[in-house]
Amino acid sequence: MATPVQQNLTSKNEKYASNFSEGHLALPPAKKYAVVTCMDARIDPAAAYGISLGDAHVIRNAGGNAKDALRSLVISEQLLGTNEVLIIKHTGCGMLTFKNEDAHAVVEKNLGSEGKKELAGLDFQPFPNLEKGVEDDVKLLKTSKAIPDSVTITGWIYDVETGKVKQVA
Repeated sequence: MATPVQQNLTSKNEKYASNFSEGHLALPPAKKYAVVTCMDARIDPAAAYGISLGDAHVIRNAGGNAKDALRSLVISEQLLGTNEVLIIKHTGCGMLTFKNEDAHAVVEKNLGSEGKKELAGLDFQPFPNLEKGVEDDVKLLKTSKAIPDSVTITGWIYDVETGKVKQVA
């Protein structure tokens, strides 16, 4: 039996597919850029960042983390021709609220010793300062040998309360 989430997926997709006319879009993003942003459910990257279907790669993970996104960015740039990266973190991010030790303690409490063992040594990559987190991620990509110097990399903060973005790096 399908869960309510699964039922929503199939019914909304049926409606979407009935009017879908974008099957002709090319695999590489038309505007040749990638966005790394947070998985936070309050962010709609297409609407908030002006991205139309087929324009850009949108890579989402906890905290809009560049290190986690590196594999996808290399594929995006090397195989699919992107030449610009926007790192966009946001106000009110959960990654600002804990330290690695806190996350590991929760894992152990909720998943037991086997869960703790499997994730031992994992860096959850929290950051205590939003602007510095953006700056650090931009620096990581700009100094990475996996991202060519010709790729433009900038850092932004999205305000979840106002919907506005500002460039910080």
